[in-house]
Order: sequence, then structure tokens, then C-alpha cells
Amino acid sequence: MEMRMRASEDIEIGEDITPAIPALCFCLNDSFVSSHCSSCFSPLPSHHSSSSNPFHLLYCSPPSSCSLSSSTSSAAADSHLLLLLHSRPSLYPHGDSSDLRLALRLLHHSAPPPLSLSRDRIAGLLTNRHKLMTREASDDDEFVARIRSGARAMAAARRMRDGLDDVSCCDHAASEYDAVLEEEATALCLVITNAVEVQDKSGRTLGLALFCPSFCWINHSCSPNACYRTLLCTDPQTAPSSSVQGKKPLRISPYSCGCGDEDNQVIAGVVCSNESHCYCGPRIIVRSIKRITKGEEVTVAYTDLLQPKAVRQSELWSRYRFICCCRRCSASPLTYVDRALEELSVASLDSLSSNISFDTDKATEKLTEYIEDAIADYLSSDDPVSCCKRLEHVLAQGLSDEQLECKEGNSQATYRLHPLHHLSLNAYTTLQSAYKTRTSDLLPLCPERDEHLVEAFNMSRSSVAYALMLAGATHHLFHFETSLIASVANFWISAGESLLTFARSSVWNEFVGWGLPVLNLSSITAHKCPKCLLVDKFRTIQLDSQVQYADFEDTRRKFLVCVTGFTHEVWSFLVNSCCYLRSFKDPIDFSWSANSKFSSFLEIDARSSSTDMHGCEVEEDSDSGKIRIYMFQLGMHCLLYGGYLASICFGGHSSLTCHVQNIVDGE
Repeated sequence: MEMRMRASEDIEIGEDITPAIPALCFCLNDSFVSSHCSSCFSPLPSHHSSSSNPFHLLYCSPPSSCSLSSSTSSAAADSHLLLLLHSRPSLYPHGDSSDLRLALRLLHHSAPPPLSLSRDRIAGLLTNRHKLMTREASDDDEFVARIRSGARAMAAARRMRDGLDDVSCCDHAASEYDAVLEEEATALCLVITNAVEVQDKSGRTLGLALFCPSFCWINHSCSPNACYRTLLCTDPQTAPSSSVQGKKPLRISPYSCGCGDEDNQVIAGVVCSNESHCYCGPRIIVRSIKRITKGEEVTVAYTDLLQPKAVRQSELWSRYRFICCCRRCSASPLTYVDRALEELSVASLDSLSSNISFDTDKATEKLTEYIEDAIADYLSSDDPVSCCKRLEHVLAQGLSDEQLECKEGNSQATYRLHPLHHLSLNAYTTLQSAYKTRTSDLLPLCPERDEHLVEAFNMSRSSVAYALMLAGATHHLFHFETSLIASVANFWISAGESLLTFARSSVWNEFVGWGLPVLNLSSITAHKCPKCLLVDKFRTIQLDSQVQYADFEDTRRKFLVCVTGFTHEVWSFLVNSCCYLRSFKDPIDFSWSANSKFSSFLEIDARSSSTDMHGCEVEEDSDSGKIRIYMFQLGMHCLLYGGYLASICFGGHSSLTCHVQNIVDGE
């Protein structure tokens, strides 16, 4: 029986749909067990975390509610599992064990007696065991093996906790113990299907949590009308007496398409009976990102929405074993956003053509491998130079069919990514980071007015340019698919921070002798644009965390007018050192891509296929001071607009919104 959640009343954009829902059970990732409280997830003092036994779970100093609320039995199973996997790593060679420990806690939470639990649901949550454990070996044997080995490790840890030394079941074939390990396997399948990552204010994933049906019965859509965020109990919003969350109702109700009204009332009782009353662990809040009418199903995203349909479908099938049939996935032909996210162009010799036959899937696969390999090299070896060259080459020049092995015959063809292709977006993100890293590496080596200082300056503005390109590109897609709002908010905030940091950089002052004036940008502390009034909009939504749809559209339109004007003043300066970005006259306006073949916009000189920073000089322009001010104003607009969108997604008191507020107040 498929469960759904629907709105019990009309809900405007940017409103809380649920109160802060406590977790049923939760646990830290392995890497944080020795440094964070296993109840509230708060960092522990270094003297507290230096335990003589690294496999014991740690808590805030007693008599805190954290230590008092911990379960001795479930904590012991956790510790035994960590010890067991440390002494016998081959028992579960699949990395982090947090999903196993969470499943153990679920079994403890659901007892007694666990053997009587349904294979379909535990505590009202779908186990998905039948779909996950009956995969054909040729389909994903490794995934099934992971569940089986995890179940055996869980069973051994429970036996150790109960004082039974015999853990020989770990060494036997799975087929001999499948019946015995049904509890563990079922609980692990439930965790894989329902667990949510818990993050701190910086976005770092600390652990996993399971929530009651009022959250877990919310289904997926690739065009969702809601999003969610997790909170730690140290956040003032999580306190039960909080004025922000304490009195907010649950504005959704469960139903099943195959049930009548009477049965759905019983289902609603299941939701209420499974609510957690634990206030120590993480919580979750669901919030609307579109207008939702009474009776409409509420949906969230289970996967990255900035991926094309085929990638989303593959990920959903691999993890959850279902095919999404939402509005976006069912569209025929594909929506504009999904076309752009996967579009390639092929050029034969010197002429661009859309009539050349080529294997799109194979070309995409090879391009993906090339880009992911470049990114992996950067992340593993911390070598940004090679990464930048490789990524900018494939963006500007593409790859030949000989390189991609996509086509037989003698004709030469080159495959290029659409500027809005999901691989292009990934490349922009990496290039922003890589150029920033290169700047940080060069600055300590730079004496005053050294050539390395010029190079560092150029690296810095290339990083800023890619941040702005990423924000503009995704905002264009946001115009056609508003469920991308959370990603777009993050990109605008990142672009704003990059612009502000660059505009205030002391590196500018080193060029005073070359004609660049020294500016005191701290004088622009009360930045308030009379055209878009973003400062007022941001502060208003922070106070009441609500916005009318008409006001949202008006704010978005006015922001684009302002940011487009500032961008025209600074873009040519930012991209002076980057041949690929110089091919775009405007990183904000992608309207051409909705009506034209993008290949005609990428006629980039092959001789400038990579960025040569050593040949670029800083312009001695009398208007450089104005450019710096425009950059600061553009950065403030990007930051405030990103904060405005973040407030809609996550509320005016969310960590991301508060981060923006702290930067604005600092200015």
C-alpha cells in the first residue's frame, strides 16, 4: 500500500508545512564518534573526546539530558559493532557503518518483540525489503551483498552485547543464515530507504537519522513543491518551547489512494502514534517552495534535481527501486531544462551541424569520464593547475570522436557540451574552487608587484567569474523549473561572497602604482538599492519567513534588472584571462539557448583553448576603481538575493540565512 501526504489547507510559498519533527533514532558517522556527542551531535572538548576506548560512544558531560536519554542497550550494540568491524574489517568492506548502527537502534526502538515486525513496515516506515533483496545477481549483486554482510555484522554485534561470544555466523554463507538474519536485513533495508543525512551549519554531514511517517511518507518528485532541512538540538528552533516552532501545526495529512476515508483516518492515527518525543537528537522541518492547494500531494526531492532525466532515474532506481513518473519525468518531449542539462553539439571539420549521426549515450559517457577524472585528480592530489587546463579545454574545444571512441570512419567530429549541460555546471563549480586554490597557493609566494602577484590576481577573478557563471546559468534554469530554488540560492550566495571577497582583497592595493586607486569599501556599509529594495525584502522575510507569490515574482524580476546592469560593467574585466568565458557576453542572460542552437555561440579560437595566465596583465584603466565598486554592489545583490531565496526554502532563522545576515551585518 503506497502512502502519501497531502496538504490539509492552502499553503503559500515559503511557509513551514511541519513543526520541527524529532527523530525516531539517529547516529553519528564513524569519523565523528570520537569527537562529537552521540546524542546531540555537538562537538566535544578535546579532553572529553580523548577516550581510552575509541569504540565507546561519548556524550556531553553528565548530568546532561544527552547522557540521561541514551540507551545503554543500543549504545552497547553500537560499541560492539565498531569494535567488531575494527578487528575484522573484511566482515563489512563497504566503508562507513552508520547505516548498520542506525538499523540496530531502530530494532531496539521498535522492540518488543522485533520478530513480529512486518517485513513491509517497521514503525510505519516502508522497509522496501522485497525490492532491495530480490534483485537479480546480474543487476546489482554488490548491493545485495552489502545488505547481507551488514546484517551478519549487526547480528554478531547484538550477540556480543548480550554476552554471547559465538559470532561464527559471520563466517558462514549468507544462504545459511538468511532466515535467522531477517530482522537485521529488514531493518537495514528500511534505513537505506528512509534515512536522512544530518548536517551541521557548515553543510558537513555528521550522521544519519530516521523520522516518523509524517516525514517519511512524503514521496519524491523531480519537480517537488517542498524541501526540508535538518536541525541539531543546539539550534533554538528545536527546543519544544521555542516561540519560532513550538506552536506550529502539522499542515499535512496521510492518505492512500486505495483506501476509503475511514481507513485513511486509521492511517492518520499511525502517524500520530509513531511521533517521537525525544528532544536530544536532530529534527527535521518541511517547507513549501511553491504554492500548494488543499488536498494537493506534498513532495520533496530524493536526488539532485540539476541532473538530466536519465541520471535521476538511474539513481532513484539504484537506491529505491522505483521509476519516477512525476510531471517533469513524464513530459514528452523532454522539458526545456532536461534538454539543456543533457544537450551535446557535434561539429564535423569546420562546419557545425545537428544532422551528423552520433552515439549520444556513448559520447556523454566518455565526456563524463573525462571530466570526473579531471575533478578526481584535483580532489586527490590537490593539483588545480592540471584540472583547470583539462576542464577549460573540454568546455571550450570539446573532445573529438577519436578521443571519445564514439564513431567509426575517417570523418573527424568534435563533441561539445551545452553551457547548461549538467557536466558544464559541475565543471564551473570545480573551476571556481580550483582557481581559488591556485590563488591561495600563489599569494604567500608573492613579493610586492611580483609576476606571481599578477597571476594570483588573474586566478582570483577567474574564480569569481565562474561563480557568477554558475549562478546565472542555474538561475536561467530556475526560471523554467522553480523547484531548483534551493540550489540556486546556494549558488547566488557563493557568487556574492566571491565578489565581495575579491572587491575587498588587499591584492588590489598592490597595484596602486599601476594606476588602480585605493578604495575604502567599508564606506558602503548601508547598501540599499532603491530599485530592487533587496535589503528590505531580505529583512522582512527573515522576520516572518513568509512571502506572497506575487511579491516573489516581482523581487525576482527587479533583481535581474539590477544584477544584469552591474554584470555588464564588470564581466569583461573578470573574464579577461579566460578564453571560454570570454565567449559569453552575459553570464546572466541565457535566453538565446531556449530558441537557438548553442553551438553557434561557441566559435572559440582553437589557438586559445587553454588559459595562459602568464601572458595577461592587469589593465591600467582609469575606470578600475569604478569596476571595483560595481563588483562590490553586484556582490551585495547576489548575496542578498541568495539569502532571500534561502529564507523561502529554509526559513528566516536557518543557518544559511543567518550566514548571509552575518556577512551583511559585517559589511
